[in-house]
Amino acid sequence: MKIVLDTNCLLVALPKRSVYYWLWEAFRNKRFTLCYTTEILQEYTEILSQFYSQSFAESVIDEILNAENTEQVTIYFKWQLINVDPDDNKFVDCAISVGARYIVTNDNHFKVLEKIDFPKLSTLTILEFKQHLEV
Repeated sequence: MKIVLDTNCLLVALPKRSVYYWLWEAFRNKRFTLCYTTEILQEYTEILSQFYSQSFAESVIDEILNAENTEQVTIYFKWQLINVDPDDNKFVDCAISVGARYIVTNDNHFKVLEKIDFPKLSTLTILEFKQHLEV
């Protein structure tokens, strides 16, 4: 199953003592395919460097880049579906371009996607995604 992971979810899934660490373990155990663009990786690096360290951020990005269960996506069209926080559109565009099953996010800005008929996108919170993995 292909997913796009919002930065807020990656951020909370990385610490080993986090209640969301299962998400990072599920990625490492190839339970899903993580789809990304260069722009998404840049945001991951920026935010992880701010919260943790530059070397930690680089380590995470290296693991993503070298994993077998990732897919790099090139964006050819920008849909601009989220107006409240246009920076979130990079995740939407990635999901549409790759045909991702879900965007996993805890960000309420993505709720607007539920009201859009085309292109149809599904979003899940981390906990909702955990339920889908357990099925």
